[in-house]
Amino acid sequence: MCLAIPGKIIEIDKNKEHATIEYGEGIIRKANVTLINPKIGDYVLVHAGFAIEVLDEKEAKETLKLFKEMLSMEET
Repeated sequence: MCLAIPGKIIEIDKNKEHATIEYGEGIIRKANVTLINPKIGDYVLVHAGFAIEVLDEKEAKETLKLFKEMLSMEET
């Protein structure tokens, strides 16, 4: 099973190859963005270290909310 996670771009390097992405809860990672053309503030879908799609902000936030709900159910 493959899993892609939405996150918000908070910084893009000067070569426009990698971005710093915030996934919420203080989780920040870098991802390759050469497959898409994002801007700072965009929400993107990240799979295996690559941003593969720019998402609508509403859709991204709803997906993140669902992930949080699933994780909280797992903890109980």
